[in-house]
Amino acid sequence: MENGAAERWGFRGNQVLHKAPSITVRGVLGKVISNLNPQDRRPVITLGQGDPSAFSSFRTAPEAEEAIVDAVRSRKFNSYSPDVGVLTARRAIAEYLSADLPFKLSPDDVYLTIGCAQAIELIIKVLALPGANILLPRPGYALYEAHAAANHLEFRRFDLLPEKGWEVDLEGVKALADENTVAMVIINPGNPCGNVFTHKHLKKVAETARMLGILVIADEVYGHLVFGSKPYVPMGVFGSITPVITLGSISKRWIVPGWRLGWLVTNDPNGILCKSGVVETIASSLNICADPATFIQGAVPQIIEKTTDDFFSRIIGLLRKTADICFDGLADIPCIACPHKPEGAMSVMVNLNVSLLEDIEDDMDFCVKLSKEESVIILPGFTVGMKNWLRITFATEPPSLEDGLGRIKAFCQRHAKKQ
Repeated sequence: MENGAAERWGFRGNQVLHKAPSITVRGVLGKVISNLNPQDRRPVITLGQGDPSAFSSFRTAPEAEEAIVDAVRSRKFNSYSPDVGVLTARRAIAEYLSADLPFKLSPDDVYLTIGCAQAIELIIKVLALPGANILLPRPGYALYEAHAAANHLEFRRFDLLPEKGWEVDLEGVKALADENTVAMVIINPGNPCGNVFTHKHLKKVAETARMLGILVIADEVYGHLVFGSKPYVPMGVFGSITPVITLGSISKRWIVPGWRLGWLVTNDPNGILCKSGVVETIASSLNICADPATFIQGAVPQIIEKTTDDFFSRIIGLLRKTADICFDGLADIPCIACPHKPEGAMSVMVNLNVSLLEDIEDDMDFCVKLSKEESVIILPGFTVGMKNWLRITFATEPPSLEDGLGRIKAFCQRHAKKQ
């Protein structure tokens, strides 16, 4: 010890949390973006993240903007929020979701969160009992794995089947589950695959969960954003078969991810979640969590009530157009194969055949070099559990998407193995 200073300090960083960002979309995209060439004067084309809010074509509804202004000017929402959320907002969300369900939700079934990301964090913490495990889809959303790891909750991956339109491998689910399995996660409409589950398939998921004695966590942040032949069916429809916890937000349907307003909703007409203590634990956990901004909560009833069908139809039409552009453009690139045309959400999974390319080791190497050489950002598939696949987001301006696909094609042609 010198000058009274300790030779050994009693603190250090939590390495579990340090490692978590390396397997998140933001963490991996950060590494890809860091390889951009500052000498390239072309605009950077970002096809790696489901946030089209910066593009004029995807501007949110004016009614939503006016609702925020009205909430602020009312001066009714300057105080702290109740732990579970402002009652008027919870009531509006309960009514909004109940329109698609065979039973009516109560405001008491709704818990407001800081975006869907906090809802994911919350439910993982609630279920993270010693020795428990959770079943996650592959490909899926890496934030589930990151929070499971941070909370010492074992996660096991079941496959989504590309040859069956990315349906859940239910036999695989049964094989993975044991007496310590607490839940399975489904994402519908699908991120990252752009798939939409049918009513028939979702019912089979519910029946499988009931047989296994587990609940279903339904990530429906892309709810209603469907543009193929299959209608959107919320998992809560099957809440009488097995308990369903729905996670959602206004981020995607209203194109406002920065407003950070999400929800966790219990679909449980049989009261199983109450009897098991899950509902009580959710409420207790919210006592030690930050809340969504009160004025955003205050604007929710007006946002839901006043937004017109014309806005939703315009967004769906635009996503349908860009999905078509993406699917058709990818068909012209020999080293990339798209097994299923996207029908919903904002992204698509494609297989990368690295054996057709020179100097490309894997999906991460592909994305890093694409960033450096073409100023195009896409997400390597290992981030979502699929090595040598790519997730491409098509929610962008059509001319920009066409430019980006052209650059990807040029990149692949430049790196193609010589015959």
